[in-house]
Amino acid sequence: MAAHRPGRGRTDRAPENVLPLDTARECFVLLVAGPQPLSLDGRAFRGLPHRTIPLDELRDRLLRRNCPRRTRDAVWAHLVHRSRREGATWTLACAGMALPALAGVARRLAEGFPGDPFDVHAEVLTGFLGALETVDVARPRVLPRLRWAAYRQGFAALMEALDAPTPAAPGFRSAAPRPPWGHPDLVLARAVRESVLTRTEADVIGATRLDKVAVEDWAAQRHTTPNAAYKLRRRAEARLIAFLHGEAQDNDPNDPVALSAMGGLPSVSALPARRNAVSALAGSSPSVVDIGGSRVPDRAEESSIGVAKKGADSGLLRCGSTTPASTSLPASEVP
Repeated sequence: MAAHRPGRGRTDRAPENVLPLDTARECFVLLVAGPQPLSLDGRAFRGLPHRTIPLDELRDRLLRRNCPRRTRDAVWAHLVHRSRREGATWTLACAGMALPALAGVARRLAEGFPGDPFDVHAEVLTGFLGALETVDVARPRVLPRLRWAAYRQGFAALMEALDAPTPAAPGFRSAAPRPPWGHPDLVLARAVRESVLTRTEADVIGATRLDKVAVEDWAAQRHTTPNAAYKLRRRAEARLIAFLHGEAQDNDPNDPVALSAMGGLPSVSALPARRNAVSALAGSSPSVVDIGGSRVPDRAEESSIGVAKKGADSGLLRCGSTTPASTSLPASEVP
């Protein structure tokens, strides 16, 4: 009999059972197997062959770098409409077409998830399926926005799991690395628990720095302006860097892991003069506006090199280990 694992109200499962995305993959394989695979007419979409194209072949074509974005958006708009009109078969088809993106999201979130990976996989798939009902197909980048919805729900499950009490057992046991080192998602989650960041601030850093979502897209999702989003991120990153420096002072000065990680952080002195470690952690400002429950400064501040708007070496990615690839989409389509 399988050992009980605490979950979200689900029953015990045998260890050999597959994860939700594996089930989606198996269903998709059945849809495109046999002499009459589920297909689309390529003549309806510019840039595709003028013939019937099975969905597995179509997915491969859409993932190619030379596939025009307009073609991808047109195909995904059609798939979403079919899912809404015809239900189960085309909903499964959508999940199968999005599997490369969803698998990357689930893999990344599962690395920091303290519970059963089944739960975070299920949340990612649920977020994607829920977005199929609401996503605006008239706007560009349909699949990246579906993927972003899946990430948001999976990340919420990760935060909830990390907020839960950790069982303690007597005797010797392994321990997590001392903060602030580790996977960037765990660093953000710890900062939220310590009230250094709000969930919205952790969201904008995780989305735009780690998940490569354009700041403009993130701002549109939150119904705010890109300039306000940049200010929100800059302020949050200043507090986060000060927090990590403060945490590092409590570690062994000869710890090679700490020394290596701290080498990638900008110094507190490199932050704007009025945002030192004390004022950064205080996190209050006499003049702010509210965006989704978070505070945003009313004017732009000078950004340090470590938290610049642009650049592959900017922001939180310079702390800790390298973030794994999160999608198999072409680079231009990663949100």
